[in-house]
Amino acid sequence: MSKITPFYLPVHKEVEIFEHACKNKLPILLKGPTGTGKSRFVEFMAHSLNRKLITISCHEETSSTDLIGRFIIKGAETIWLDGPLTTAARQGAIIYLDEVAEARPDVIVAIHSLTDHRRELFIDKLGETFKAHDEFMLVASFNPGYQRGYKELKPSTRQRFIAVSFAYPEPKFEAEILINESGVDEETARRLVSIGNKIRNLKELGLTETVSTRLLVDAGKLIHSGLAKRLSVKTAVIEPLSDDEEIIEALTDLANLMI
Repeated sequence: MSKITPFYLPVHKEVEIFEHACKNKLPILLKGPTGTGKSRFVEFMAHSLNRKLITISCHEETSSTDLIGRFIIKGAETIWLDGPLTTAARQGAIIYLDEVAEARPDVIVAIHSLTDHRRELFIDKLGETFKAHDEFMLVASFNPGYQRGYKELKPSTRQRFIAVSFAYPEPKFEAEILINESGVDEETARRLVSIGNKIRNLKELGLTETVSTRLLVDAGKLIHSGLAKRLSVKTAVIEPLSDDEEIIEALTDLANLMI
């Protein structure tokens, strides 16, 4: 585990909630848009609690086998290889399932018995059921903003977790994050945050995702390293948002007026 504490700026009571969830062996669901600090928060808490962290970035092909484990051929024999979920449950680590709603439905089924009073994991291929380590903790996240239909979490699944909502920080806090993460000066950080908030409020553009704090930090890093401010904003903030030339041009003009 890294000795350097990951930078994280608490905004509400999320640190206190996480600590109590850990103490009570409760799984926790982090809800919020991309780039609002969910992953960094989990890294920060794992470091603060001195726990091993295993992170899985879920996608549409992520299956229960990927998490639980599989048989592999090694030399002349077939051996069992634990997956990350099994490893975390055995060793007492924190497992973080990032964007869990993106995974295949069998993943949700696989974690059910770990998210209630049983805290057990059933390994079908081994015919084995075991109790999770006392310090095991399950953390999941998802973005309710764009995940609709088949990507939505069922109410029965949601109710297996306690939940915390993440949103973009207030301007003063977001500027502080940019200063710490990218090294830019306060005035530049303030202008970048203003650009981010302006674009976030342009609902009529119909962007699938809007400006995350992560994108603003990236722009700050480019500026801090010497790239021109307007070019930094276009490259790190605007271009990742859309492939529509008219939208890119409009957002570029807007940003250029603000920095």
